[in-house]
This record gives sequence, C-alpha cells and structure tokens, in this order.
Amino acid sequence: MRRRGGCLSPAETPSPFDDLAADYDDTFTDSTIGSTMRNAVWRRMGMLWPPGSRVVELNCGTGVDAAWLRGRGVAVVATDAAAEMVAVARRRGVDARQLQAESIGELAVAGPFDGALSNFGGLNCVADLDAVVDGLAACVRPGGSVLLCVMGPVVPWEWVWYVAHGRPRTALRRFARLTMWRGMQIRYPSVLAMRRRLAPSFEVRRVWALGALIPPSYAESWMRRHPQVLAWLSSAERRIERWPGVALLADHYVVEATRR
Repeated sequence: MRRRGGCLSPAETPSPFDDLAADYDDTFTDSTIGSTMRNAVWRRMGMLWPPGSRVVELNCGTGVDAAWLRGRGVAVVATDAAAEMVAVARRRGVDARQLQAESIGELAVAGPFDGALSNFGGLNCVADLDAVVDGLAACVRPGGSVLLCVMGPVVPWEWVWYVAHGRPRTALRRFARLTMWRGMQIRYPSVLAMRRRLAPSFEVRRVWALGALIPPSYAESWMRRHPQVLAWLSSAERRIERWPGVALLADHYVVEATRR
C-alpha cells in the first residue's frame, strides 16, 4: 500500500461516498426525480459527443453516465475518488479508475480527449477547483467540450421545502458557500465564479438550469405520487432553462465550455 508521510495517499483515503455506493442507484439514479434530471443532461451529452468521441469523466459515481455514452459509441475513461463507487461502475462494464478529481491531469498521457464530464455536483466536493480546471485543460484537446453540472448557492425550492418542514437553518445552508457533510467540505460556487475559473483555458458557451422547477431529490416521495406534476415541471423547465437568471436559482446549473 502506497503511503505518504505515514498516511494513506489521497487516492486511497476512504470517501464518504463509499457508504452510499450500494444503494445510490436505488435512491437517486432510478428515482423519478433523478431519472428526469439525468435525462435532461443526457440530451446535451448526446449533442456534444457523437459516436467515436473519447471522453474523460470526473466523479463518475456508479458509472451510469459513462455506460450511457458507451452505448452510443463514445469511449469513456471514468474516475471517482470513492473505491466502492468505482467497483459498482466496473461491474456495469465501465472503464473506471479510482482517482481524485484534483489529479485528473494525470490522465493527460491517455489523451487528448474530445471532452470531459462531471455530473450532479461532483465538483462541489473538490478541495481545489483550480487544480481540477488545470487538469481538464491538460486532458482535453483544443476545441473539445466539457459539461460540468454544479450545485448552485441559491435554491428557492430548498428554502420552501426545509422551512415547511421546520428546518430553517438547513434551508439557508448554501448561503455559507461552505458546509460540512460526513467530514467532507462542500462548496457552492456561483455561475460567475465558475466562469472566472474556467476562463483562462475554456470558453463558456452555454449555461442552463437543472432543478429550477424540478424539485430536489428529497421531494421524491411526493413526486412519485404525482408523476404528471413532475412531467409538467420538467417540460416547463426545459423551455426556460436558458432564460436570464434561471440558472442562478436552480438546484444545479450546467456549464458547457470549449477548450481554447
């Protein structure tokens, strides 16, 4: 076992997501809200990377997105810091490797890639976002596309939900821009902050909302009983996803950018 200064190396450090791996697909991937949101992302992934493309994925989780791309003829090298998530992804047939997002530049030797993907808030969990952006710049060819789905700091849905459930402090947690979850620091960068961090190496072409009208995953039990409401909210959200300001008020915002 590799060690640094008597401690586990970053790639071997246990992740809080290890405990979630076994049930993640049941609780989110296959849920009505989770599948609705993922389908919205897949729509854009299919437009960005045609068959024959090569993509590197950060924070791949159980490998659902990588498997979908592979089914469309896209070659994916998927990475995640959580060993158990990587194990599930491999059982799905994905080329998955345990790697911290900040170390993604190590895969430049396997590139250049036509694009890079990070879905559903993986970048909110990294300690050094600048290192991630530099690593992506090293991996992605000029003209290649990145799709980054990030949890935003301002979510009216969250305010209403938690206030209604008697948890006002939780409702405002993202205003702190830094919260703790299972010992991990979670950050909520704004759209402007993401644009600035990407600017030296990437040109942002499109920012759109995911979860402005669609409620967050903790409303799953209610939405499962009212599928017609979820379908209407999803359809409406896709029509307004790029309206000015909508992405600023969504559970997630999605940044699409091109390598300079």
